[in-house]
Amino acid sequence: MRHVSLGSSGLQVSAVGLGCNNFGGRLDAKETRAVVDAAIDAGITLLDTADIYGGRGGSETHLGQALKGRRDRVVLATKFGYDGVDMGYGPAAGSRGGRGYIRRAVEESLRRLDTDHIDLYQLHSPDPATPIAETLAALTELVTEGKIRYIGHSNLSGRQLAEAAHTARETGTVPFVSAQNEWSLLQRSAEAELVPAALHYGVGVLPYFPLANGLLTGKIRRGAPVPAGSRLEGRDAYLTEQRLDTVEALAAVAEKHGRSVLELAVGWLSAQPGCASVIAGATSPEQVRANAAAGAAPLDPEILAEVDAAAPAPGTAA
Repeated sequence: MRHVSLGSSGLQVSAVGLGCNNFGGRLDAKETRAVVDAAIDAGITLLDTADIYGGRGGSETHLGQALKGRRDRVVLATKFGYDGVDMGYGPAAGSRGGRGYIRRAVEESLRRLDTDHIDLYQLHSPDPATPIAETLAALTELVTEGKIRYIGHSNLSGRQLAEAAHTARETGTVPFVSAQNEWSLLQRSAEAELVPAALHYGVGVLPYFPLANGLLTGKIRRGAPVPAGSRLEGRDAYLTEQRLDTVEALAAVAEKHGRSVLELAVGWLSAQPGCASVIAGATSPEQVRANAAAGAAPLDPEILAEVDAAAPAPGTAA
């Protein structure tokens, strides 16, 4: 597994990360451990969760249990402050990006994860009620105290990323080093604003939903039934003709070059400027190994060009 720097920071992360949103929900403690075992064995070091995953803390709790005795082998990332989800802290905690909320949230995450520090602590979604300067100041306190090492954000726009970077410079606070946003061959809007801003300010992008809820695994094709138990079961509205057309075009490229659609999806993202680690979820050790292998199989320029043509970004010619 390749390891790269997360943006301009000194934090090294695996080129493919493990998304832990299934832990505590679709996966119980034993199943979670099997997936974590497979990830570590495959060389995946970045494990990404959030306080809301697994029913308000279930993912963090299962992940903490699975990492007992080997916490130092991974880069542990979690998130706080997702808009619209009540973590039960009460109105006294204040707004999600505020100092009071952050200090309460980090202590709860540390407890559930059973660790004394979090490697990457991420604001899960923008908080319009709190100035970004307050958020950065509160997170800087946690870095100084050793409770977290680096900070990142998720679902911010390019403009908000730039504002945060300028604010950190002006106030002398710790800057964000990562941006976690949706980015895949079926959702390339991040390339218009977010990715260029991240490149300019030295922020590493961590794409989530890189397999478009499983549509880019290659297991779902036009005319074939959606596998039972998959994320797309019962979500017919997501399976638009345009998306299916793109999948069929990618399947043709994959077949031509002896690759899988999954390898194209992960390999293409890994090759994009600004992409640090592709965050891919998994519900089985087999899926983990497939995701890791896809990130370890570089795509040559010819294939990358064909993938671009098969799944063009908005506003570009097919």
